[in-house]
Amino acid sequence: MEIRKKQPLGIELVRRGIVDGEAIERALQYQMEHPNKRLGDILYILREVDPERLAEEVAEIIGQKGIFLTEDKITVEVTDYLPWDMMKNYKAVPFAIESGKLKVAFADIANNKENIKNVRMLILNKGLVMEPYMAFETNIEEYFQKFERKIEENIGDLKDHTSVTDLVDSIIKLAIEKRASDIHIEPQIDSVRVRFRIDGELFVMASIGKDRQPQIIGRLKAISNMHQEKQESQDGRILLYDDYNIRVSSQKNIYGEKFVLRLLKKSQKIRNIFELGFPYSEKELNRAINKKNSMTIMAAPTGEGKTTSLYSILDYLKSDDINITTIEDPVEIRIPGLNQIEIDKNVRFADSLRTILRQDPDVILVGEIRDKETAEIAVQAGQTGHYVLSTIHTIDSIEVVTRLRKMGLSDYDIASTVGVTISQRLLRRLCPHCRRERDFTEFEKEVIEKVGKRYNTEFNLENAKTYDAVGCDECNNSGYLDRIGIFEVLNIDDDIKELIMEGKSSIEIRNKAMEKEYRPLIVDGINKVLKGYTNLNELNKKLIIYNNF
Repeated sequence: MEIRKKQPLGIELVRRGIVDGEAIERALQYQMEHPNKRLGDILYILREVDPERLAEEVAEIIGQKGIFLTEDKITVEVTDYLPWDMMKNYKAVPFAIESGKLKVAFADIANNKENIKNVRMLILNKGLVMEPYMAFETNIEEYFQKFERKIEENIGDLKDHTSVTDLVDSIIKLAIEKRASDIHIEPQIDSVRVRFRIDGELFVMASIGKDRQPQIIGRLKAISNMHQEKQESQDGRILLYDDYNIRVSSQKNIYGEKFVLRLLKKSQKIRNIFELGFPYSEKELNRAINKKNSMTIMAAPTGEGKTTSLYSILDYLKSDDINITTIEDPVEIRIPGLNQIEIDKNVRFADSLRTILRQDPDVILVGEIRDKETAEIAVQAGQTGHYVLSTIHTIDSIEVVTRLRKMGLSDYDIASTVGVTISQRLLRRLCPHCRRERDFTEFEKEVIEKVGKRYNTEFNLENAKTYDAVGCDECNNSGYLDRIGIFEVLNIDDDIKELIMEGKSSIEIRNKAMEKEYRPLIVDGINKVLKGYTNLNELNKKLIIYNNF
């Protein structure tokens, strides 16, 4: 077989009965006129043989796996895994995930080793192993053309927009229609890219001619009340759209000024904490949050829904006999019955918090604990009969203790005041209209069983099913609609307080917590997968489970 693999491709294809000698002659004639085209591509262009079979046979001859890309074979959202610019430059297309491996099609796989290596490292950082496939360059380029046509259709034919006012208005209105939380308007080397963040993921929506860049920037600055001449970072606000408060941030980059528009709905409905995915009973929730002389701290990285969850808790707690006051930067959702204070650049959290303590509050929400001074005043509030809720940036609920220590709080203040820490992540929820049921693979079952063994949790895999994302009109063809939270809750009981007072490490605190009711995020994540809300691929994006179990 090794000897045969060294035969010229055309001879080997004829020997295998894939094509005849006349087809090879026609292909070689075409190659003389198009010297940059490879033989396999030419046979595909000339439609000399079934393309799926041709891709498989050519790949096997050169010792690779082959794929002919069709819409039904691309079962992932490609830009979730590789930036669009990288895909075009590297001629690479992610097309499926199976057993923790992301399958990526490459053109000219034999001479593309450096690009393949770069993609492999990027995919590895996302917690996946890359499995390369050979595809015809023409096939990949056809996919790119379809993708770009779809981009153009999102906002319509942008070249027909004679008015930059209409163009910017179309972008914002489409973002509202598509449920986007953010709009990214990004100058590139030869275009202006428009991306929407929908359910936490960025999607390329349009590519606008570079010649429109100055007009777009000028219009955005005008409607967000920014200085036209200033090119340094600026913040502004757009109030032209009913029911929306749009925060605008500009930042100069090497190709111009990038704008990010955060779309905040003024009358957004507060969702019930259980709708968000809180996994415990109402009794357990009451035990966690109905406290005096204490703090509840919500912990997660940026963009993981900490504030949304706190709003849900406040909505759950509010009543006419409780004085609830919030300090926020900014106030994202207005809640009737609450006293909401928005700080500005001249007022700090700590200053507002001192004033609030003289306003007879029962419950205080501090938007974020950012520094030692704010942390100390929040602790003081908790120690003097108030219930304080706040957020902090850490990877999980146990690391809150470490973060507060690093801010300079004493072990006594932490142990005596912090009652509960909650950590969360947001996962995309599978679209109920188009999700496709299937059995778990053996690899997926093995991962779930290893998680259960490590965290002393039994998952019922008997007759269990999972779902793949498909895509339909309801979910913008992404396969996902909305998001769901996964949670972990650390109740700081007497045993945990004692460890904190003794200055014990987060590892020792975690070990003690595991002896009790505490279970980490991944356990709730697996439960959400087993209930069909999401799948292991989405969980892996947030917690990187495939490489760790």
